[in-house]
Amino acid sequence: MKPTAVLVGVCIPALGYAFNLFNPALYNVRLGFRWKFIDGPESGLKDITFPVNMAKTSRERGYYLSQQFGFHGVRRQGHIAIQPRPDNSKGQAMLRANFTSHQAGTATCHPACQAGPGLGGAEGSRDGVTCAIDVPADYAHTFNLTVENVRDANTWRGLLVDTVTRKAHEIGVWTLPSGAGDIQRSRFGFVEYIRQPGSPGGCENYPKLEATIYHPWSNSAGAGELHGVGSMDLGLCGKNIFKKIKVTNGFTVYYGRA
Repeated sequence: MKPTAVLVGVCIPALGYAFNLFNPALYNVRLGFRWKFIDGPESGLKDITFPVNMAKTSRERGYYLSQQFGFHGVRRQGHIAIQPRPDNSKGQAMLRANFTSHQAGTATCHPACQAGPGLGGAEGSRDGVTCAIDVPADYAHTFNLTVENVRDANTWRGLLVDTVTRKAHEIGVWTLPSGAGDIQRSRFGFVEYIRQPGSPGGCENYPKLEATIYHPWSNSAGAGELHGVGSMDLGLCGKNIFKKIKVTNGFTVYYGRA
């Protein structure tokens, strides 16, 4: 099922702020991974999809699994992300999805979006727009995080799609400033962990993360196979709480307590 975009009116661009290289949020990144399309249009991609499965991840706050993407013609990147959440009051498993532009001058009228890095998103920059939704979800299912061009050359939509039920949730829609192009053919992603208030510190106390990150794909004409896809531990805990295993069309990362 393909959702209907909320695309209305003329929107006010987000104001620009100075980028702080020493933002403490940058030190929360635990794992990094990279991807690159060998082929594809020189002008860039009109869409990209990042499949992920978190079947055995702890259903609690803290982890933020993000895939970044750059655009031709502008300096700052965007990202799309998924976060485990606690069960709701009815006992339903929940996920949060985020869709963010870090580019100053990004505009939005979408009800799930706001200016700046709020709504539980990563805070690498205070520029741009971030969007977030919380949805009931079956953690056993694989989810597609899709970024696609809609309406005009500069307007982009983020989707969370359950690959089993085919149910699609629109995370948000935003418009980049004039001069922005299509999605670049290579970038990287990360897993961030933000310790929650009252939770103990130390490597042995990280919640369990078991995520299978599949190779991204695109419907853009000429987008070929990937190479250089891999992951690395960027934290201080090392092999004590981290391992990775290659699987068909991706890899599974294990992090935190068993």
